[in-house]
Amino acid sequence: MTAVLPGERVLTIGTREQDSQRIVMDTIRCMAASRYKNLVDALASDIRTGRLAAGVRLPTHRGLAAREGMAVATATRVYAELEAMGLVSREQGRGTFVRDVAVHAGHGIDQQVVATDTVDLNFNYPSLPGQADLLRQTLREVATSGELDSLLRYQPHRGRPQDRASIARHLRRRGLSPAADEIMVVNGAQHGLAITVMATLNAGDVVAVDALTYPGFKVLAHAFHLDVEPIPTTADGPDLDAFEKLCATRPVRAVYTQPTLHNPLGWVMSAADRARLIRIARHHGPLIIEDAAYAYLVENPPPPLAASAPDITVYVSGLSKSVATGLRVGFVVAPPSRVPSLERAIRATTWNTPALTTAIACRWLDDGTVDHLEARKRDDARARQAIAGQELAGLPLIGHPSSYFTWLPLPDDARADRLTATLARQRISVSTAEPFTTSKHTPQALRLALGSTDLDSLRSTLRTVRRVTVEDAYA
Repeated sequence: MTAVLPGERVLTIGTREQDSQRIVMDTIRCMAASRYKNLVDALASDIRTGRLAAGVRLPTHRGLAAREGMAVATATRVYAELEAMGLVSREQGRGTFVRDVAVHAGHGIDQQVVATDTVDLNFNYPSLPGQADLLRQTLREVATSGELDSLLRYQPHRGRPQDRASIARHLRRRGLSPAADEIMVVNGAQHGLAITVMATLNAGDVVAVDALTYPGFKVLAHAFHLDVEPIPTTADGPDLDAFEKLCATRPVRAVYTQPTLHNPLGWVMSAADRARLIRIARHHGPLIIEDAAYAYLVENPPPPLAASAPDITVYVSGLSKSVATGLRVGFVVAPPSRVPSLERAIRATTWNTPALTTAIACRWLDDGTVDHLEARKRDDARARQAIAGQELAGLPLIGHPSSYFTWLPLPDDARADRLTATLARQRISVSTAEPFTTSKHTPQALRLALGSTDLDSLRSTLRTVRRVTVEDAYA
């Protein structure tokens, strides 16, 4: 027995046989860890160098474990690391596939601005002739208006009263009737969504989201550690039976929805479905977050959710899509009880929306410029959808006739990432379904943005998209 002096730590030593067994087990674990890392490195190298071609289906977890003489759990860990590196994708019910590393990392909302010689069918930044002249004229008016000095100062966090009154008048034409005190001016709709999440939700909160949805909300949900629950989609909107069942079985704190012109599927929820969604929310208690960024493109839609349920809905929209992407002015309409926390979130993130851009936006709201531009963009979007219908005829397009984007499902055995890479080599940038997917299963599909190039270029580009798609996915 070993004597222990006062203040010394006791170190328990086993028998010589136990120590030897422990050393052997530690050695085996180190060897296993080394083999596991070596396998990850070897597979990663094979994918990056092209020895494993894009779209190849890898062995099942059990198959890899048997081939390499390792535990199934270790094989699962190998694939998880490769997926985290962006080298493979796992599809429920189908297996693990090699991704095409030629596709830019984070294609979709995280993709960098495309090269000048590339046609961008990934992002929408629709612009109309004459908008620069409108801005030039308005800047002259602002410069001589007598309020220029005040625009250089800090503004109220949620906007000046006169600016919120301008937005309130604009929203009445969209079927809402908010008081100016219920409106907050923000730096675009994405900022509006961000402050809504900050002010109303906490990490771990359950949020119901369509199985295919706007990638910007996915980014926020990840950043704020929300528990996203996907709602299956139908041809006409979210599966409300599934949403109701979810609310009955989990503590859903909010539902994020785009009832008027869904991005990316383009549907417009019926009045009956809107009423049912509100009934479910009232019964089970989740806050409704209504994103209306593209709603201006739909003529005479059913009333917004916020019109029927203003007490449980936060309505978010802006002018980036309807006027110009560089005009980062958006607005949030919220129940009065939510306004103080939303205002604090504005103060924490940006203090206030720049007064100069807000002044320009509100002048255009008041003098009819925004209404005029929105009408012209509805016509422009319809023209682009018509071109898409002609050039992609025969392919299973999903969308709205006055939308700036269309959804192109692919056959189950097709590989959207491989197709995206092929188009990238043709100097065409498109997005797969991955940035839009919130469920475990990522469908094979492309989302084509139609609003960022001229009509002639759009026509020839879509012709190329059709040729490449037919050759790759339908051969």
